[in-house]
Amino acid sequence: MKSYQEIFRRYEKKYLMEEAVCRELLKRLQNKMEGDRFGNYRIENLYFDTDQYEIIRKSLEKPVYKEKLRLRSYGTPGAESQVFLELKKKYKSVVYKRRISMTQKEAMALIEDGKPPMLEGFVSKQIMKEIQWFLEKYHPELKVFIGYERQAFSGIEDPNFRLTIDRQIRYRTEQLDLSAGGSGKEILPSGLCLMEVKIPGAIPLWMVRLLEELEIRQVSFSKYGTCYQKFLKNQKKEIKKTAAASPRVKNGGKNCA
Repeated sequence: MKSYQEIFRRYEKKYLMEEAVCRELLKRLQNKMEGDRFGNYRIENLYFDTDQYEIIRKSLEKPVYKEKLRLRSYGTPGAESQVFLELKKKYKSVVYKRRISMTQKEAMALIEDGKPPMLEGFVSKQIMKEIQWFLEKYHPELKVFIGYERQAFSGIEDPNFRLTIDRQIRYRTEQLDLSAGGSGKEILPSGLCLMEVKIPGAIPLWMVRLLEELEIRQVSFSKYGTCYQKFLKNQKKEIKKTAAASPRVKNGGKNCA
C-alpha cells in the first residue's frame, strides 16, 4: 500500500493577504481547522517548460485546459532522497494532480536520459505513461526553481478541506538543482503571504463568511507565472540597458541608433 496519495481531484482557490490579516484568520480558524499531520514544512520545486516557454505562456492566457510538470521535494533532498514528479492539469476550474515518487537520482535519469524508474502498481505505471507522453510532446527542460515555507491545515469535521499558507516564496533561474538549497529572489512584496484553499467541492459556508468578514478576496495567482513575468520584465530592462550603452553613429550631423 502506498504511503502517499497519487491522484488528486479538487478545486484550488488562492488569496493574497498581509501577515496581520493572516494571523487573525488563523486565530479564528482554531475551532474549525487543525494543523495537518505534516505541520510546517519546506517545499522546493523545479518547473519544466519548452525552450520558448510555451507551457506557461499558454497558461497565462487562461485556457479551458492547461497542464504543467514539476519535480517537488519536501525539504532539501540528497541524491537518494524521495522526490515527487507531478503532472498537474486544470480543466474548467477543476485541478487534477497525478504524482509518482522516486529518488532524485532516478528523477534526473528520467529527465536527462528518458530512463524511467522501476515502478510497482498499475496506478504508478499509468501515471508514468502520462508523464512520458508529456515529455515526448513538449521536450521540456528545467526552467525555474521555486521554494517556500508552508503551513498546512485540514478541517476538523472534514479532513478533505485543506488550507495552506506559503511564505518566503523565492525563485531562481540558475542552479536548477533541488540539492542547491532555497536561495533566490522574493516573489511577493515583504509582508504578504499566499493562502490556498483546497476542496473537493464547495467552500463551507462558515469559511465564506469568515473571508467576507476579513475582506479577503480571491485572486488569480501562479507562482511560476509570476516568475515568468518577472523574468520578462528583467529581460526588457537588460535590453534597454544594452541599447542605451551602445555607441551611436553620427549621420549627417544627427545621431542615430
